Amino acid sequence: MSDELYMQRCLELAEMGIGSVSPNPMVGCVIVSNGLIIGEGYHEQFGKAHAEVNAINDVLSRFGDQAPALLREATAYVSLEPCAHFGKTPPCADLLIRHGLKSVVIGNRDPFPDVDGKGIQKLEAAGIQVKAGILDAQCRELNRRFFTRISQQRPYILLKWATTANGYFAPKNTVQQWISGPLAKLLVHKWRTEEDAILIGRQTAMSDNPQLSSREWPGKNPVRILIDRQLSVPHNNHIYNDHAKTVVFNEIKTEVEGNIHYIQMEDMQFYLPQKIAFQLYLMDIQSVIIEGGANILNQFIIGNLWDEARVFTSGTSWLEGLSAPHINGYISEQYQVGQDRLTIYQNKHQL
Repeated sequence: MSDELYMQRCLELAEMGIGSVSPNPMVGCVIVSNGLIIGEGYHEQFGKAHAEVNAINDVLSRFGDQAPALLREATAYVSLEPCAHFGKTPPCADLLIRHGLKSVVIGNRDPFPDVDGKGIQKLEAAGIQVKAGILDAQCRELNRRFFTRISQQRPYILLKWATTANGYFAPKNTVQQWISGPLAKLLVHKWRTEEDAILIGRQTAMSDNPQLSSREWPGKNPVRILIDRQLSVPHNNHIYNDHAKTVVFNEIKTEVEGNIHYIQMEDMQFYLPQKIAFQLYLMDIQSVIIEGGANILNQFIIGNLWDEARVFTSGTSWLEGLSAPHINGYISEQYQVGQDRLTIYQNKHQL
């Protein structure tokens, strides 16, 4: 089997950690000895064992007394450069050296300054053969949230909305009216389990009273972000319940009340997307879905502060309504979700 096939398996394993390891990257590891996979692992949860640790432990549990000899003849495939520093866990490069592996094949170098190249240097200094850059683009795509946070000091920003066939985003009155169908809703709930946070503005909170939860898909609820300059959203609104942490950006106060975190900002009418992005970065929020309304979405689009947009288009038309945001991006995917068409845009300026 080729290096690319083993690395593809690393990516499949790594993706199993989505929604559970942020702000760490997703990482998978496969250990191969004499042409056979003898151990696998992935980073399962933030603060717990890394992929290499789980893969080594898998070998030890499977092969017992035979494991040390097998590991000395083995190659470790890992989708991201093994860490070389003490963080929540000890350095993975040291672990691979201690078990005497023959070689290590890496997908991406780690852009984090405490690691970048240092893991490779440590392995090579110990006499371990290292090959890097295998499926580099695919590994980078998997960890695009992590790479964006490290390189741009902000979270990976996803925009999401639904539009009618004739381009309307919401009714002109404040009555809630669904555009997309039940399968689209289910998919959106799955997305919420995969991202750190979800953001809406005051008007959406008032008119739709959304729960912003992942109740129709197994997994965690995202942190809820509310933009409410004058704190006018009533406290019986769903966003104030105890189902998830809620952060309220406002111009009145900074304090914590249970799971509600009020964060005061000055002059929110100026550079609001930039201020939000930096504040979320400081809070270790690695990704955020912005669900609206149109004003908030358009501010991020105009500020060119987005990475990916997910737009559902229904087959139905309305006689009137508010126009959907217009986005100029590269279409990377397009497919049917029930009766709706989903279009995924990438920001060509961020690629």
